[in-house]
Amino acid sequence: MLPFPFYNENFGAAGGLVYGLSGFPEPQSRVVATVFGGSRGSAMMFLAGQDLRTPWAERVFIDPIFSVGYFQDVEAFVDGNPGFPDQRAGSNSSSKHNYIDGNGWDYFWRARTRYLLPIGSGRDVIIPDYEVERGLLVSGATGATSYNPLDSGRTFLSIRPFYRNQQVDSHDIEQDEFRTNGLDFSAMWDNRDFPPNPSQGQSFRFELSRDFGLFDSDSSWTVLSGEADQYFDLGTSDWFRQQVLALNFWTASSPTWREKPSGAIANRPPPYAGATLGGLWRMRAFPSQRFSDESAIYYAAELRMIPDWNPFDNWPVIQEVLGVSWLQAVPFVEVGRVAPSYNLQTLHSSMKWDAGFGLRAMAKGFIIRTDAAGSDEGFSVQMMISQPFQF
Repeated sequence: MLPFPFYNENFGAAGGLVYGLSGFPEPQSRVVATVFGGSRGSAMMFLAGQDLRTPWAERVFIDPIFSVGYFQDVEAFVDGNPGFPDQRAGSNSSSKHNYIDGNGWDYFWRARTRYLLPIGSGRDVIIPDYEVERGLLVSGATGATSYNPLDSGRTFLSIRPFYRNQQVDSHDIEQDEFRTNGLDFSAMWDNRDFPPNPSQGQSFRFELSRDFGLFDSDSSWTVLSGEADQYFDLGTSDWFRQQVLALNFWTASSPTWREKPSGAIANRPPPYAGATLGGLWRMRAFPSQRFSDESAIYYAAELRMIPDWNPFDNWPVIQEVLGVSWLQAVPFVEVGRVAPSYNLQTLHSSMKWDAGFGLRAMAKGFIIRTDAAGSDEGFSVQMMISQPFQF
């Protein structure tokens, strides 16, 4: 169990506890739980599992995630701010002040079930046997040996049920809950050498997300999305034992999106789903779901550098508890935008940008990251587990 302090726009000055198990209940599995609260009265609990194998099918893995939080003065970039009656909140040209705020609960869960196809590296090896030294891969790579999925990498077909209910108690809007549930269908070719922290290779994911309008969902909607990442090993230097250039591309569009004569949007995903930018994963200098529209595009580049120096090795008592294999310094840049239709010329004009610096660590087999970034709208700090690409 590890205590940690942090700061961001939702929690203010905050602290929390994280507890993780790597290699439980099976060698390839991971389980993590965290709880934290902040000076602004917000609190959240997060539970996640990765690579949990089912007992009845050796090629089937489950990745569950559950979170519940209560947020004070949360900012939701949705229509309703009386100061912006003729502007769509979350659009690319919208004001950073065009949001409504209030208190509310946020419930979220999803559980991805993945089937490993018997091709490439997954033909003969179902459970990877990575050999690492001080957190870096020595042998057992599962990808980056060729560009043919039949020979290299691991290919997964997956289905993921999801549910989310975000509440914002505000006098500015009639709808104070944003509810969705449905299924994600995806195919992924993971041709990275070491997925937790790749040094070479690439991966591709194509996904269809569908809310069928059942149960307590606000509306039916569909989103198509795709993501690709590429890694280049830049070798070592006098100071760094690993240097990797990591590139990422992501895009999304909602074919069900329909604007009514009144200007209201029908069959659209909630602002936190679909073509959205801002927050933990994409455009990290901006607040969560700062931008949302019918379509979006996003590019990122990170230079991930692991120094040979690890200060925790000088503190054996602390190191015994934390198990920090390495620290990683990561300067990064991001560009992206949202648009009311999927038009490449529009999506590549008037793009938003940010730049930042991340400090990351591998502790007990988990990667923990703190990313700070700035843009023309301000500065933000994001904290999360795992590298940001292909989460």
